[in-house]
Amino acid sequence: MEVVEVYRGRMDRRQMERAMRQMGIKTRDLENVREVLIKLADREIVISNAQVTLMEMPGQRTYQVVGEETERKLELEVSEEDIKLVMEQAGVDREAAIQALRDAEGDLARAILKLKGG
Repeated sequence: MEVVEVYRGRMDRRQMERAMRQMGIKTRDLENVREVLIKLADREIVISNAQVTLMEMPGQRTYQVVGEETERKLELEVSEEDIKLVMEQAGVDREAAIQALRDAEGDLARAILKLKGG
């Protein structure tokens, strides 16, 4: 087995790639990546100007992403059916029904009760 020299905690890139290949790990940079989008339940993380490295090992693929991170909060999407039901039950206009549904995180009963003052 080859000894890898480390200088001040840093390993030469070629040495690192050689050591990883010996362990059965293949790496390659993905070309022409514009952005990476990570979708969470309540927000999205957008990584622009991304540099993505794919690491493949037996039975597993791992992506390493480096870039400029921004977050976007997602608006709750409410269905037309839910909007109409809240409008009818609470006797309010469309905008009030949508806002109540968003405030109640999509919970119909909570939205209606809030609008009725309950």
